[in-house]
Amino acid sequence: MADNMENQKSKIKNQNRNYSSNEARSSRPLASNNNLSFLRKLNSFFLFASNKQISVTVGVIFLFLVASFYWFILKDLPFPTQLTSQTPSQTTKIFDRHGALLYEIYVNQNRTIVPLSQIPLYLREATISIEDKDFYRHGGINVVNGMLRAVKAMVINRQGLQGGSTITQQLVKTSLLTPERTIIRKIKEVVLAVITDKIYSKDQILAMYLNRVPYGGTAWGVEAASEKYFNKKVSQLGLAESSMLAGLPAAPTLYSPLGSHPELAKKRQAEVLGRMREDGYITRQQEEEAEKEILHYNLNSQQIKAPHFVMYVKDLLEKKYGENLVERGGLQVTTTLDLPIQNFAQQTVASEVAKLKTLDVGNGAALVTEPATGEILAMVGSRNYFDTTHDGNVNVTLALRQPGSSIKPVNYALGLLKGATPATLFIDEPTCFANIAGQKPYCPVNYDGKFHGPVQLRFALGNSINIPAVKMLAENGVHSMVATASAMGISTWTDESRFGLSLTLGGAEVRMTDMATVYGVFANAGARVDLNPVLKVVDSSGRVLEENKQAYSWDKKQTHSLLDINGKRVLPWDVTYLISHILLDNNARSMEFGDNSPLRVSGHSAVSVKTGTTDDKRDNWTIGYTPSYVVAVWVGNNDNTPMNPYLSSGITGAAPIWNKIMTYLLKDSKDQWPLMPSDIVGMQICSLSGKLPGDTGCPARFEYFIKGTEPTQVDDSRKNVLVDKTTGGLAKPGQTDNVEEQMHTVVKDAFTGFCVDCSSTSSSTLVTTWKF
Repeated sequence: MADNMENQKSKIKNQNRNYSSNEARSSRPLASNNNLSFLRKLNSFFLFASNKQISVTVGVIFLFLVASFYWFILKDLPFPTQLTSQTPSQTTKIFDRHGALLYEIYVNQNRTIVPLSQIPLYLREATISIEDKDFYRHGGINVVNGMLRAVKAMVINRQGLQGGSTITQQLVKTSLLTPERTIIRKIKEVVLAVITDKIYSKDQILAMYLNRVPYGGTAWGVEAASEKYFNKKVSQLGLAESSMLAGLPAAPTLYSPLGSHPELAKKRQAEVLGRMREDGYITRQQEEEAEKEILHYNLNSQQIKAPHFVMYVKDLLEKKYGENLVERGGLQVTTTLDLPIQNFAQQTVASEVAKLKTLDVGNGAALVTEPATGEILAMVGSRNYFDTTHDGNVNVTLALRQPGSSIKPVNYALGLLKGATPATLFIDEPTCFANIAGQKPYCPVNYDGKFHGPVQLRFALGNSINIPAVKMLAENGVHSMVATASAMGISTWTDESRFGLSLTLGGAEVRMTDMATVYGVFANAGARVDLNPVLKVVDSSGRVLEENKQAYSWDKKQTHSLLDINGKRVLPWDVTYLISHILLDNNARSMEFGDNSPLRVSGHSAVSVKTGTTDDKRDNWTIGYTPSYVVAVWVGNNDNTPMNPYLSSGITGAAPIWNKIMTYLLKDSKDQWPLMPSDIVGMQICSLSGKLPGDTGCPARFEYFIKGTEPTQVDDSRKNVLVDKTTGGLAKPGQTDNVEEQMHTVVKDAFTGFCVDCSSTSSSTLVTTWKF
């Protein structure tokens, strides 16, 4: 039974083994089907993954291109609104009072912006024809025509990378981009051109183009180009001139009519006119007439006029408005300069200084002003501004120079203010003045080396005698003269401690501009009017920044009136009248200068004038005036070397120049006598003592006085006096030995007495003290 059970188990086990084997065989086809399905799914996954990887790659590439486009093109791309938000630098123009251009101030680009309405239609049409005939039809770029021209230039003509640019592209290239020639810059140009065309109208784009592109040299824009080549406003150009300008932007140097190949300019003009005819803007007849027209070019476009004056004005403008506005702001500056007067003065200085070469004179300067307004009519700073070898660009009218005797009228005016009169007597004899212990006495001499005895103030000033002037200052005080001169316009006497009695002989430096102001006080009857070189300043938008309306005007052919002069009154009218009358009195100066010196203006007796020559012969002046003009002239050497002593006469250097300029100014005018104030009175006086005529036999002469200062004493010059029997001269104060009483003519000033008819009339007087 046990065996049966084992056999049964064995049979069951075998059956199970057989079953498992059969099952395995029957299951193989089923497993194969599943694998196929799996593989198909796996394949689909890989296909999906592969497609997704391609998409990612494409995306990465796209992002890279976008990033690159941004990085290389858009990142630093200026926005076209800068074309109007950032105004380009414009040229500041300086004009004379009549509108003549003197100079243009700019940094690198000479430009004046004008509206499209002021640009001739011919010039607009010529520009479009030669540069971009489809300008009003394309959207900023002209793909067909423009690119074909570029390909032709690069491939056929082998000219490198070219633009084929439209007007819009040229505008953004010139105004917003660098001039480099690269693919990157070209792409930027195209992008900006498209955007610009969307933002602005065609007329706006054309106007900006015509105002910004270069036309040769420093001329940027059509206004500057028109002035450079034709000396005209652009609005005045005709067809021939417009067609010439329109051809320049493509190659300004090559096509310049003022360049080395003017025939190319003419050829280019013909090309422009031909395009205009082809585009229907002009007829063949107009084309032919324009080609035949002879153009008159401005050959002196770069020449500066009145250079010393222009640089003086430029400096004043920069101090007032800043360098940036002056050099880039497009100011329109109308000055007070009268160019015809300036040119005459410049030519006169140059020609007369050339004649003085043998007298060791190398330079000269002149200044012409209108005293009632302070306006500068002419400023000649040297004989030749461009002679840099001899410092010709140095403006002597602004330089510090010693004035010599030309400063004396200030001293004598102060004396009149303090009670002196034109008849005040001075003894011109050897005299020394001591002031500070331990220092040598100051002993002035006259330029002619002589001593003239009794001299009244009128003749002392007229003949420019030194010793009376020093005596006048000793009475006035140096402090008072410094204060008076400063009030009248001298700006350089700031340290009074440096000055002594030599101040009245020109011992302190001044500027010619200050001397013109000082003499203007005399011309204006006591009113100080500071110099003014500018009439009007207008900015680029037309806004008036300043306007100096003439404070006073008159008909220079008529008698002058001094009413309504605007200025600070620094001297009384009566004082200035007397000074002016003395300085126009040819009689009062004839002893030293003669009757027909250059100080006398032919046909005009009412001209006040004073000379001045320094003791060391380094400065020679003549300054004169009428109520209409002040003319100051200087000659000398910039390096301060002395001139020939012959110039010490005071009329052989500056005076002839002064005479010619003043004669030119007064050629069409009547005499303008100083207007006499009501408190001036005239009377006969003794010509020797200045007192009232008596029975002494003193010759009489006529003189003017300020009311209240007239002489009241009768001449008593003939009297008994003590005489030194040995010398024959007046006895010294307190002398009792060797003297006797004699009848002589004796006069005295504030310092000493003088015997006119003694056998010995010379003496040496030492004034031991004098006060400021």
